[in-house]
Amino acid sequence: MNTFGWARRSVVAAATATLVLGGAVQAEEMVEQLHFIVPGGAGGGWDGTARGTGEALTNGGLVGNASYENMSGGGGGVAIAYMIENADSLDNTLMVNSTPIVIRSLTGVFPQSFRDLTLVAGTIGDYAALVVPVDSPIENMEDLLAAYAEQGPDFAVGGGSVPGGMDHLVAAMVMQAAGEEPTALNYIPYDAGGEAMAGLLSGEIDALSTGFSEAIALAEQDEVRIVGVTAPERVPAYDEAPTFTEQGIETTFINWRGFFGPPGLDEATRQTYVDMFAAMYETDAWEEVRARNGWVNIFNPGEDFRAFLEQQEQEIGDLMRVLGFL
Repeated sequence: MNTFGWARRSVVAAATATLVLGGAVQAEEMVEQLHFIVPGGAGGGWDGTARGTGEALTNGGLVGNASYENMSGGGGGVAIAYMIENADSLDNTLMVNSTPIVIRSLTGVFPQSFRDLTLVAGTIGDYAALVVPVDSPIENMEDLLAAYAEQGPDFAVGGGSVPGGMDHLVAAMVMQAAGEEPTALNYIPYDAGGEAMAGLLSGEIDALSTGFSEAIALAEQDEVRIVGVTAPERVPAYDEAPTFTEQGIETTFINWRGFFGPPGLDEATRQTYVDMFAAMYETDAWEEVRARNGWVNIFNPGEDFRAFLEQQEQEIGDLMRVLGFL
């Protein structure tokens, strides 16, 4: 079975000095202002994660005001460089990121890595999915593989990441598990999930590799059909979506998402953010956002986050070499 990502982890403790009343958490020290840097455009997984997290933090009484800034470019490198170059003035700023920060560092898309930032916490996991337009004749993976066999290189799969990036890697993993040559896949890259979806709906690509949370939102709007999800079993948030495994394609994957501060962030502020995220899980506001998006709760703060990322870097690097991406 092809699999990488982290195992599900329970939140074992909420933040210290918090009191849960009526679904809202009153922290001893509320974070008055929090600014989220999103390394991609609107409509992608990073954008949805930042905005959903900000919604839960403000509605849950943990943050006074949340703001957002989309900073596309360089496969996420523009935002990382911004965090590094402006570190001294970004005390109230966190950048969202996910597995691509590991992949794109390995492939040299940008020269930095997670080691150049302050690691705050991993907060959620999101499965991946392959989707087609809702009016496509492709109903399931059997149909998709038949169309792929018939069209060959004319069959295009798109994604909101660079070639060799996460969306590409997930699609290649699925094709490899289905018995196809993963490096033969015609992959079309887009800057972010929103642009990739526009490419799918305009007919530029035949299928889209994307995060399951984005796929759910589009399926509920009757824009796409989900033909496979990388979960080990169907996800209650959208149990109409079949897994790849149940269709005989043995591959699973979960993409972590989490938050990073600028380099040199003082320890007291970093710990305040860790406590803030820990307390977030105890709020009704978070559960509403989490359930709506089909996210998996994963809490991995500080040095645990670093140890995980170093392990994932090794595992993904090994897999990418097997698939020919490195």
